[in-house]
Amino acid sequence: MPVHHRTTTVRGHEIFYREAGPADAPVLLLLHGFPTSSHMFRDLIPRLADRYRVIAPDHLGFGRSAAPSPDTFPYGFAELAALTQEFTEQLGLTRFALYIQDYGAPIGLRLALAHPERITAIVTQNGNAYEEGLGADAWAPVLALIADRTPDTEAPVRAIRSLDGIRWQYTHGVPDDLRSLLNPDAWHHDAALMAREGQDRIQLDLIADYGSNFALYPAFQAYFRDSGVPLLAVWGAYDEIFVPAGAEAFRRDLPDAEVHLLPTGHFALETHAAEIAALMDDFLTRRVAA
Repeated sequence: MPVHHRTTTVRGHEIFYREAGPADAPVLLLLHGFPTSSHMFRDLIPRLADRYRVIAPDHLGFGRSAAPSPDTFPYGFAELAALTQEFTEQLGLTRFALYIQDYGAPIGLRLALAHPERITAIVTQNGNAYEEGLGADAWAPVLALIADRTPDTEAPVRAIRSLDGIRWQYTHGVPDDLRSLLNPDAWHHDAALMAREGQDRIQLDLIADYGSNFALYPAFQAYFRDSGVPLLAVWGAYDEIFVPAGAEAFRRDLPDAEVHLLPTGHFALETHAAEIAALMDDFLTRRVAA
């Protein structure tokens, strides 16, 4: 099944997205995290496109989407979610399952809060909604920046999007026997896009706004309880950014949530795309299509 690479314009901003699958098939909306783009789904999309219409946009400021100056666009999670909602409406997506990872989680869950009737299911792959999911060491510099944004608190966070910082996000927690599955093109791809002019302030503004997502955790959890949305957590068990307790926590509000901890790190698709695709297909067939 071919993968199409398209662009559309939302509020005057060019949004790049990947699309594959039959136009009349159930829709999967894949929302990527930091510091990557829809490129992270390159191995997953072909595995699902024979049965689903799969759509994966690059968030504004990421990947091949536009990256307007923060002087003209207020980079924050509410704004990215609003753009994503308009993107889905422009494409005529009225019902879809969400795949959320990292930044994609607060963006996608804001969509669910705004229009719960549109969400058929949620697949969360290291996409957090609980305080216990935050790895203490990895989050320490981010929490310091959120508490008080100064040159001193910006410096360690700025290092997160360096080549070494991005490589660590791909390689930490991956067992030695799986390391050879990691394609270094992935972190070099991300690092090149993160090195573009304007990215420093864009990414610092977004990270500084992450506290707005913590404030919504109670609302996200209430949504889970009230909607009973089918949820599958496929989680890199050795992730030090969003730790496994965050995956297990979904069962507190969704007792029927299905949780699978995979022996890998933050970017689980790099080593377990086939397993995740199979788990998704089984889950969506049983819990949504049926």
